[in-house]
Order: sequence, then structure tokens, then C-alpha cells
Amino acid sequence: MPGGTRSVRPARVRLRFHRAWFVAAVTFVTIIGAAAFRSLPGLLIDPLHQEFGWSRGTIGAAVSINLALYGLTAPFAAALMDRFGIRRVVAVALTVIAVGSGATVWMTAAWQLMLSWGLLVGMGAGSMALAFAATVTNRWFTERRGLVTGILTAAAASGQLIFLPLLSWIVSEHDWRPAAVTVSLAALAVVPFVWLLLRDHPADVGLKPYGAKEFVEKPAPVRGAARRAVTVLFSAMRTGPFWLLAGTFAICGASTNGLVQTHFVPAAHDHGMPITAAASLLAVIGVFDVLGTIASGWFTDRYEPRRLLAVYYAFRGISLLFLPMLLAPSVHLPMVFFIVFYGLDWVATVPPTLALCREQYGDDSAIVFGWVLASHQVGAALVAFLGGVARDTFGSYDVVWYAAGALCAAAALMSLVIRRRPVGRGAVAA
Repeated sequence: MPGGTRSVRPARVRLRFHRAWFVAAVTFVTIIGAAAFRSLPGLLIDPLHQEFGWSRGTIGAAVSINLALYGLTAPFAAALMDRFGIRRVVAVALTVIAVGSGATVWMTAAWQLMLSWGLLVGMGAGSMALAFAATVTNRWFTERRGLVTGILTAAAASGQLIFLPLLSWIVSEHDWRPAAVTVSLAALAVVPFVWLLLRDHPADVGLKPYGAKEFVEKPAPVRGAARRAVTVLFSAMRTGPFWLLAGTFAICGASTNGLVQTHFVPAAHDHGMPITAAASLLAVIGVFDVLGTIASGWFTDRYEPRRLLAVYYAFRGISLLFLPMLLAPSVHLPMVFFIVFYGLDWVATVPPTLALCREQYGDDSAIVFGWVLASHQVGAALVAFLGGVARDTFGSYDVVWYAAGALCAAAALMSLVIRRRPVGRGAVAA
């Protein structure tokens, strides 16, 4: 160059985007697809009651089996992921959901509903439960775990937001069978997505977990998944925090999945509100649930989880106590306030609960959280059944709303009792 000067090429800017965020995105979309089935039970109660003459208690029993297995399968699924890998377990789970939902279109007896929707969909969904999100978070992240947990938890609400209005329209215009087929197809559509894009561990692609200072070798497959899940349970049961976490999370399930998700639509319909309008309100809860859960994950990275849980349960209990006075034939402003307030709190409890499990139980926290989630679903199952029985017995759901509000107050107090001293990493190891 003239004058002896040399041209200097501008340095190429290289954006460093950790693969962990891509895996989290794949997990988010996967949970959205699986969440389609969770949108349907509350929409089926009235159509099945009208077509087959089954009582709401009988239909609620099938939903209870589904909810209970959703939780009881989770710790075993977490252990199976340690044995066979995340991709295989999740792909099989989605296939089982699709088969169970699709089989309902040929049922003629209540036991078939319990087998297909209760057993098959419940077991498949349990393998896609929040223990899946906990496993992905624990393996791929050492920083931002609270935020990632909030985002993945919000995926279920996003699935409800996407599918609930669609399914309610299908049920109203084309009967419940096409809605069941839609759920089946949605689950099947996610299977190749999981198989091709999801990876089990950062070491599979030669990376460190996000935020880790050192490379982490992929652990060897852990054999005896069922034995490990049970052994971890018995070890955790000898500690006080486990019972408090399980008790509060059981109340969480009772006051969300078991009560509002299952019975809000028929309860609103009892007051003259159209099913589509009630389902739309439930979907709006999902909108604010996304915001509340992500915010809760952010808070969990910065504030004490126990106090967050106490605030969440107290606010939820207050909102449920007011709900019986708000139900009406049309949507009015106080009901909108309830939807926003309750929606922000829907599963905001998950990030701080998982953080407490991780703090107390270290390397076994995903399995322990699976058992805590099982208590969540047992609580949900009981209220899904008892809510239907209460409606058959008293002619309304009022007593159930008030009881749930009182339980949430108890959960707020229980959250504050959880001790802060960690048990230590691997303390619950087999």
C-alpha cells in the first residue's frame, strides 16, 4: 500500500450463544405440545355427562387417576432419564399420550375412560412432567436456574393458551371426539422434533453447562431406575423439609390443576356462562401464568424461596375465597381482576419449590422434586374427584372454593417453617 500503510480488516464479530439455551427452547416447545392434553379434561365433563349419563364424580375419578399418575410417574421418569437418556424417555411418553387420547374416541364405558385417559395419558404425561424440566435445568445450567425453571414451567401455561380456545371451539362446534384426536396429533407431532433436536447432556456436544467454570463429564447410565427412585424417596422422607415441601405442593395441586383447571369451566357454566367464554377465561389465566412464572424464576434467583412461597400461597387463597361471588352469566370487571391476579400466581410456586429441593437435596434434587410433584398431583387428583362429588351432592362448587382458600392459608404458614440449612449435596443419595 502507498506510504507503507496496511489495510486492516474489521474483526468479525462472533456472537456466543450457548447451546443450553437452544436445548431449553426445544424443551419449552416439547412441553407446549404435551400441554395440549391438560387443556381438555375440564371441557369433557359436561359433554361426557350428557352423552353417556356418567356422573361428574365418575368423570372426575378418571381425571383423578390421570392427575395422580402424572405425579407418581415423574420420579421414576427422572430416574429413567438417568438410565436411558432424556430423548428416549420423552419420545416414548409423547407416543403413549397420543395413543391414550386417540383411544378415547372408541370408548363406550366409564372404565375405558379411566384406562385411556386415566392410565395411559396419566403415565405418559408424568414422564413429561416438571421433573423433565428439572432434569434439563440441572444438566445444562449452573447459572440462571431459577429463570430457566420459570420459563420451562411457563411452557405448560403456553400450551394451555394455545390449545384451550381451539379445543373449546372444537368441542362446541364439532363434539368432543375431534378434540381428543387433536390432542393425539399434537403429541405425535412433537416426537420427531424431540428425537432430532434434543440432547441429553452438554458433554454430548463437547460443552460445559451454562455458567460452569469446568467441563463436566457425562455420567454413566444409572441402572436400577425404579430402585433408585424409591431409595431416594425413603431417604428424603427422613428429613423434615421434604414433608413441608410435599405438603405445600399438594395444596398447590389441589388449588390449581385439581380445582380450577378441572372445574372452573363447568362451575362457570352452572352460572350461565357459555363454555367458550369460560374456556377463554381459563386461557387468559395461562397468559398471565407465563408472565408470573417467569417473574417468579427471576425472583427465585434473588430472594429467599420460603418467603416467596408464603406470599404466593397467601395471595392465591385470598383470590379463591372471592371467586364464588364473581361467577356470573357474563364476564365483568371483577372477574377480569380475578383472572389476572390468580393467573400471575398459578404455578409461580414451582421455581422456589425446585430451588428449595436443589438446596436441600443436591444431586438427587430432580428425583426428590419428582416425588414432591407426585404429592402435587395427588392433591390435584383428590380435589378433581371431590369437586365433582361436591357438585353432585350440593348442586354447586362453593364449598370447594372456600376449602381451597383455607388450605392455601395453611400452605403459606408451612412454607415459612421450612428450615434454611441445606442438607448438602448428595445427602439423599442411594
